[in-house]
Order: sequence, then structure tokens, then C-alpha cells
Amino acid sequence: MRKITSDVVGAFMLKQARTVGNSHTDGSSLYLHGNEIAKHTDDGIMITNAGWSSNTTKERLNAIPGVSISQKNWAWFLNGNEWDGSWILIK
Repeated sequence: MRKITSDVVGAFMLKQARTVGNSHTDGSSLYLHGNEIAKHTDDGIMITNAGWSSNTTKERLNAIPGVSISQKNWAWFLNGNEWDGSWILIK
């Protein structure tokens, strides 16, 4: 995991604001290139790929506890289930 990922996702998990390179968090949401890819809700953390199936998006999301994204034949799998990248609740 890159340091930038560790730093910004760590701050997001602690609900602290932080900007590192192309990623930032206001403590409530996590952004990559200005696109919201994760957010804290009353029910837990929700994630999306925001329409970008990039390695960087996958790396940032994989740093969130409870998230394991893999890819096979261009399809993304979230915790073993095929996932289209739309908003989903992670518990």
C-alpha cells in the first residue's frame, strides 16, 4: 500500500480532514480526483468506484477495513461478489 493511501484513508477512518496528493477527506467523505468514493453514514461506510475502475481507486477502497476488491476479466469483485461499482454499504 502506498503511503498516500495509508495517510488519507487513515484520516478518513478517524474522521479527520486531510489532503494528500490527488486524494482528500473532510472526515465524512473520501475523495479521489474530486470524486467521492467513500462516506461515513449512520449505518456504516458506503463505497463506490464513482465510475472509475482504476487501480488507484481500487487501492484507496481496499485500504478501508472490510473491503476486498479484486478484478478478473475487467469485472470487479467486492468481497468475492461481482460488483458494478455503485454505492454499497460496508459493515
